[in-house]
Amino acid sequence: MSTKFHILLVEDDEVDAMNVKRAFKKLKVNNPLHHASNGIEALNMLRGGAGHEKLVPTPRIILLDLNMPQMNGIEFLTELRKDKSLKSISVIVLTTSNEEQDKVAAYDLNVAGYVLKPVETEQFFKTICALNVYWEINEMP
Repeated sequence: MSTKFHILLVEDDEVDAMNVKRAFKKLKVNNPLHHASNGIEALNMLRGGAGHEKLVPTPRIILLDLNMPQMNGIEFLTELRKDKSLKSISVIVLTTSNEEQDKVAAYDLNVAGYVLKPVETEQFFKTICALNVYWEINEMP
């Protein structure tokens, strides 16, 4: 990938987080990947607070799970979009939720995509590969 930008993974399931990291390594995605376990931790990483250094540079893409404790993905997105310095970050939902209400709520909050997590490892790699192609060809300011 020619342009390196930071990516924040917001995912409470450690196995899913490891699968994303493994897929990045296998597919040679060289973008720096940061990991937050829930929405509150992610906001603290983006803003700096609660013992977290502010991520510099600010991630350009967030891979977001919806079903998380403390602050779920929709609550996180709502807070993110209210913050003038963070609202332009592209967010791709990567979740197991196939609920129509979650899809509508996510798109109402301007997500760049809504992707269901595949259960099989090989299909998961294909999903990450497709996302990588998307952000390689996508023009960002």
